[in-house]
Amino acid sequence: MIVAIGVDLAEVGRIRDAIERESTGARFKSRVFTPGEQAYCERRRGKYESYAARFAAKEATMKALGRGWSREVAWTDIEVVRERGGRPTIHLHGPAAAYAAKLGIRRLHLALTHTAEMAMAQVVAEE
Repeated sequence: MIVAIGVDLAEVGRIRDAIERESTGARFKSRVFTPGEQAYCERRRGKYESYAARFAAKEATMKALGRGWSREVAWTDIEVVRERGGRPTIHLHGPAAAYAAKLGIRRLHLALTHTAEMAMAQVVAEE
């Protein structure tokens, strides 16, 4: 049974600017994206589109959980994982995983899409 849906739209240019900002870019990347997400995006030709899609996925997940960034849900507790040849999925870690379990959420479905300018994610939370 579907218990919640979250959707988010991210501007690729804003994410690119945040990552490339000399004074804070490295901190932004490490605060928002897991090492696995960073490695995946850095291998991509359109790396900023991939970063923006993952940012949107994290925001959409927070919306599906009914929480913004907080004690229960941190950026790196939400990870977008793409298995070889497979579709992207959401893996929750730490407090975010515990919070989802408390809500009775057993599975998260993720859809991503992007252009050169925008990235969109939709997350469906299922019991």
